[in-house]
Amino acid sequence: MEKMTYRSAGVDIDAGNKSVSMIKDAVRATYRPEVLGDLGGFGGLFALDTKSYKEPVLVSGTDGVGTKLRLAFLLNKHDTIGQDAVAMCVNDILVQGAEPLFFLDYLAVGKLEPTQVAEVVTGVARACKESGCALIGGETAEMAGFYPIGEYDIAGFSVGVAERSKLITSARVNAGDILLGLPSSGVHSNGYSLVRKIVFEHKEFKGDEYMEMLGKTIGEELLTPTRLYPRVCLPLIREFDIHGMVHITGGGFYENIPRALPEHMGAEVNDAAWEMPPIFQLLQEWGNVDWPEMYRTFNMGIGMILILSPEEAEHVEAHLHAQGEAVYRIGHVTEGAHEVVIKGGVFDA
Repeated sequence: MEKMTYRSAGVDIDAGNKSVSMIKDAVRATYRPEVLGDLGGFGGLFALDTKSYKEPVLVSGTDGVGTKLRLAFLLNKHDTIGQDAVAMCVNDILVQGAEPLFFLDYLAVGKLEPTQVAEVVTGVARACKESGCALIGGETAEMAGFYPIGEYDIAGFSVGVAERSKLITSARVNAGDILLGLPSSGVHSNGYSLVRKIVFEHKEFKGDEYMEMLGKTIGEELLTPTRLYPRVCLPLIREFDIHGMVHITGGGFYENIPRALPEHMGAEVNDAAWEMPPIFQLLQEWGNVDWPEMYRTFNMGIGMILILSPEEAEHVEAHLHAQGEAVYRIGHVTEGAHEVVIKGGVFDA
């Protein structure tokens, strides 16, 4: 009888070791001074600098990339998808006022291809470095027979810290507060089941079709990674009195904005306040999608919202403009029903 090995069962430990060696430098480049030890331990070590806080509160978040992964498989492009995994986590804890401290990823593959894994994790590390958080650990699981060869899933979680007195909740939001919108980088990582149905099933695109309106192929546009907001927003959190923040993810405007508001308040949004990126116009047209459904599914060009008093909003606008950052006054908080009303632009056309 032939002797069986773990490799013959579909799991290649040597390939796993090779992938680790390929990502070491990228991972170490993310380390903050608080990181203890190195790769290879059973857990990541991080020494929180408690002296810098009166009442430190740890804030954690976890998420994945979802069906956007299908595009990475289709186009065989894996160097940006890691940023999506990081962004979905660090942006979520950011809206609570937390500075991201560290991140861990979980990558499950059908067959471990060291180059593919290195591309994904290098993207994770690059995003961590840009967000100011350390990549202190992770797991790559080779699951033969569970995922098709060439495919994988990636998820992660981040931990951040905030001063208790600076935590951002809905408690300080007032009627009349201004909504300032920060632009997204594109579709980000939500709504891709609908995107794929429109683009690849209904339109039967392959992904390499050049779109004059976009200035790139449809595949390149849809694989644009989720924008990382910590470097822009953390200085604002420290310097200004921000009443609330909203990360526009799954559920779009209608589901996410109310999460940052008291139960007895809503919001009115003017969708003529910013220029909708062409990709959303194309998706709406190609799929004949109702505009309310678009705003319930996608970010429509606004990835992060700051909620501030009218006076503070002016200061933040001036600060961001001085930094060369785009910002739009997209609406205000209302008294009454806990819902979002969108007016202007396509809604009043």
